[in-house]
Amino acid sequence: MGYHHVDVGAIEPTPDRPSTQRSLSAAAGLAQLGAHVYEVAPGEQIALAYHYHDQQEELFYVMSGTIAVETPDETFSVGTDEAFAVEPESPQRASVPESADGPARVLVVGAPAVDDAHAYDGE
Repeated sequence: MGYHHVDVGAIEPTPDRPSTQRSLSAAAGLAQLGAHVYEVAPGEQIALAYHYHDQQEELFYVMSGTIAVETPDETFSVGTDEAFAVEPESPQRASVPESADGPARVLVVGAPAVDDAHAYDGE
């Protein structure tokens, strides 16, 4: 059996991200699940680019604030205590709009934990 108690505030942010990302999965030594907490200021994106995944499912749970999730068909507003799920091969870009009242804190979970993101160019 294996257990890991993680102090999220003690996790060093991942460098070179458009917003503050703290990797829960790395801190806990998880291999099958990607889990990250993001602190996103107005005007910042969560991911590096508008993208989709071949296999990975993603779930965005907004702990505080509001995010906008852009898809090819519409942009969804996801507020505190709401979640947004993204199936594989579904393009999306999540951000906090510049016009937002303040930052958002978001838990993003993805499985399987694979590096299968591809940039989406809107075509």
